[in-house]
Amino acid sequence: MEKLFKGIARFRREDFESHRTLFKELGRKQQPHTLFIGCSDSRVVPELITRTRPGELFMIRNIANIVPPFRKTDDFAGTTSAIEYAVQVLNVEAIVVCGHSNCGGCAALHKSPEELQHIPNVARWLRASHEVIERVEKQIVEGTPEEKEWLTEQINILVQMRSLLTYPYIRERYEQGNIEIFGWYYMIETGEIFNFNDRTETFELIANPTEGP
Repeated sequence: MEKLFKGIARFRREDFESHRTLFKELGRKQQPHTLFIGCSDSRVVPELITRTRPGELFMIRNIANIVPPFRKTDDFAGTTSAIEYAVQVLNVEAIVVCGHSNCGGCAALHKSPEELQHIPNVARWLRASHEVIERVEKQIVEGTPEEKEWLTEQINILVQMRSLLTYPYIRERYEQGNIEIFGWYYMIETGEIFNFNDRTETFELIANPTEGP
């Protein structure tokens, strides 16, 4: 914890002071332009990889960046309620579902119930993406572990993007052109981010070599 305490002190001394005006503006309101749905993985840092400032991204982090299908429930639905708030109250303009390489949650989709019995809540959570495994098995009959890993992580992104459209208020905005939905695949080891192109049905590298830092 000492490292965290020192980090807090340095934030107040350096980062906060250099953005004092911004934080003053954010003190009473937020107007994020994008809902970022990412994995809880500690190696995925949304503000870092998008170079965004405080107040720009409304974030949801969970295991394997899963979007449960829309439903009204008496359960404590954290992800569903956060999506509802971002779209219905904050009126975000875009939603990004960001998966990543070497995702432990996606790897766990291939494990047996016996292998997951020591983490029952995780096992139940992953059932929301059961369709992913069915699609991977149809596309890869014989393949390397790396190919299966890569395909699982990318198909998982597509399943969550489609799940967003089960939310009536998102589908309405999407069909009216008032909200955009993006699927990103982040390669941790290279820093590359690939965006899903609906027209080509492929993930394409986000790159603009003519743009400066």
